[in-house]
Amino acid sequence: MSDSLDTSPDTSLDTSLDTSLDRATLDDVERRLAAHDRHLEQAYPGDDGTRQPVHTVYVPAHRYTAGLAEEWGAQARKALAAQGVGALLDAAAVRADLRDDVAARVEAKLAAEPIEDLRIDLEDGYGDHPDADEDAVTVAAARALRTELDDGRATPFVGIRFKCFEKPTRARGLRTLDLFLSTLARSGDLPEGLVVTLPKVTAVAQVEAMVAVCERIERATGLPGRRLRFEVQVETPQSILDAAGTATVARMIHAGDGRVSGLHYGTYDYSASLGIAAAYQSMEHPAADLAKEVMQLAAAGTGVRLSDGSTNVLPLGDDAQVRAAWRNHGRLVRRSLERGFYQGWDLHPAQLPSRFAATYAFYRDGFEPAARRLHDYVNQVSGAVLDEPATARALAWYLKRGLDCGALGADELTGATGLTPAELTAMVVPSAD
Repeated sequence: MSDSLDTSPDTSLDTSLDTSLDRATLDDVERRLAAHDRHLEQAYPGDDGTRQPVHTVYVPAHRYTAGLAEEWGAQARKALAAQGVGALLDAAAVRADLRDDVAARVEAKLAAEPIEDLRIDLEDGYGDHPDADEDAVTVAAARALRTELDDGRATPFVGIRFKCFEKPTRARGLRTLDLFLSTLARSGDLPEGLVVTLPKVTAVAQVEAMVAVCERIERATGLPGRRLRFEVQVETPQSILDAAGTATVARMIHAGDGRVSGLHYGTYDYSASLGIAAAYQSMEHPAADLAKEVMQLAAAGTGVRLSDGSTNVLPLGDDAQVRAAWRNHGRLVRRSLERGFYQGWDLHPAQLPSRFAATYAFYRDGFEPAARRLHDYVNQVSGAVLDEPATARALAWYLKRGLDCGALGADELTGATGLTPAELTAMVVPSAD
């Protein structure tokens, strides 16, 4: 990022024009804004253009074994076969002209990559156990992940959620984090897509403490500096608004010193903390929307990714119950995508079909108009919509996300826009020239 005024002589300027500002004034403006320029470059670097998973699957640590993603894929395909792909497409409200394409892509996805991001859960999904038991489960999880990495079967993104930094669980959470990362690091390289999740964050000081912990684990295990990054789970009122009335989550991002990779909304903990009755706790409750809008504002421009939460209405029971749950899940996934939350949580294999059907329908629905607008912008073709650079970048991001998750193909994207995937990424992440 380099938007500062260039004070070097410009021979292209017409010096005969009558202007009022002299060189000393321009130099003074540069001096005044230099610190702010540095702040923008460091604190708001923008997105790096790498892939973001469309979901995070949470699995209790004691149920995690090597090959779990394949097992979930098989269960998801079984659920789909039981209902029929037509029922899924109906539930996800897939457009008539897109049904065959979306169906084929969902079936291929469930066979090849049913889970994009796996979170081995040693917090709420695992619960409280004797220390010796949690130690054993943690080490077993790290070893199972190493097996998957060595076999080339690991999910693209993977990590653990450990117990929070509140006083009653702090020591246990730190020990679990240390055991998992140390066991994994000492058995080989860490996966590129490694993520650890810090839950129930209530204070900036907890993020600062997590930064210090990451630094010490890196030194102790010989990892490169700044190798470890973490997600902050936004599931407490204190993470949105502090006692002074400021947006805590914005301060948390910057206190993370570049290590905060994402903000994940926790639907049920957050809602319960506000006293919302269980029957009305939802990803679409007005309180949830407010929290997520604050998260979105806090993360804008920082490169920190956002994730919506989960629905606990699972596609289980008789046919009517499964299809109703798919409709609910598909609608919520689409709602999140339309609001700029490109990731969410899934809790059961039968949620995978509706996750991918709704996600693929979202990108297929908008592909042709987005590609046409981007083509016209790049080629300076006059059309019905006059897009500006920021909108062109958003169009490129939309298409790249669709490409990353399998909703779009590289050849069709290039055919429609004239851009290769590399050129598309370059639009998302412009050079700092």
